[in-house]
Amino acid sequence: MHRLTGLIAFARVAALGSYTSAARALGVSPSAVSKSINRLERELGLALFARTTRSLTLTAGGRDLYERAIRLLQEVDALEQTAFAAKAEPSGMLKITAPLPAGVHVLAPYLPAFRRRYPKVTIDLRLSDGFVDLVREGIDIALRVGDQSDSRLISRPIAMHRIGAFASPGYLAERGIPSSIDDLAEHDLVNFRFQSTGQLLRWPGDRGKRPFDVVASLVIDTSEAVAAALVAGGGIGISPTYVAAQYVSIGLLRPVLPELTVDRAPIVALWPESRRENPAVRAFVDFLEQTLVAPTPWDRTVDAHR
Repeated sequence: MHRLTGLIAFARVAALGSYTSAARALGVSPSAVSKSINRLERELGLALFARTTRSLTLTAGGRDLYERAIRLLQEVDALEQTAFAAKAEPSGMLKITAPLPAGVHVLAPYLPAFRRRYPKVTIDLRLSDGFVDLVREGIDIALRVGDQSDSRLISRPIAMHRIGAFASPGYLAERGIPSSIDDLAEHDLVNFRFQSTGQLLRWPGDRGKRPFDVVASLVIDTSEAVAAALVAGGGIGISPTYVAAQYVSIGLLRPVLPELTVDRAPIVALWPESRRENPAVRAFVDFLEQTLVAPTPWDRTVDAHR
């Protein structure tokens, strides 16, 4: 058993590139990961990593063992999932990953209701805007925005990623409410920059038919910070409706220019093939579909305040 523990720790370090990242993924301390790998190296009589103060790379023997370990752990994982499926009632730990804004606004508010329905399931939600390999990192479900094709994963659309234009009531009282897209030339604008590409968001135009560039006084690369700037009176900006809805509901933002409200991409749940029969995974995906049926709770909030 301790050799299997060592292989799991080794595979996570090899996949993630550091003891700290592997420890975080496994829910243990970095020292525990280090001890497991050191013991594995002693038992095998093989150095698995070439270590320097700045890097951690696999040795030739380590690369060979890594490929074998991945196959072994996938078999162990499949056996574990088969055992889970045999227990009809959803239970156990469910590891979920999502981008930060979607995790905060689309998932987190509904997790307590899911746990009330399935009290034997515990949730480990990990929020990151970086790429997460579900298979290599042992994640059960990912929530992602847009087309995320991967032959190793099963996917299901669960809601729509919709964007719209918003501004604070104070800003609109001072500068006026725009009645058309052309009026934006007289306003301060807040725009979004994609961290992945560095590109600026092109605004959707009339119902998304004619995207256009804007000259913005503020450019920000996270959706949460764009919304915060709008609440503070920064101008008019584009925000996902699931981010803006909480501010709309308490009167800190107002939707403007309904022709700029468009559906951008589906919000998709993905899970590895090995989790296909896991009752907790099936229950969670079904729960999301039932809870986030169109129009979603956040879109209903925004539409009610137009």
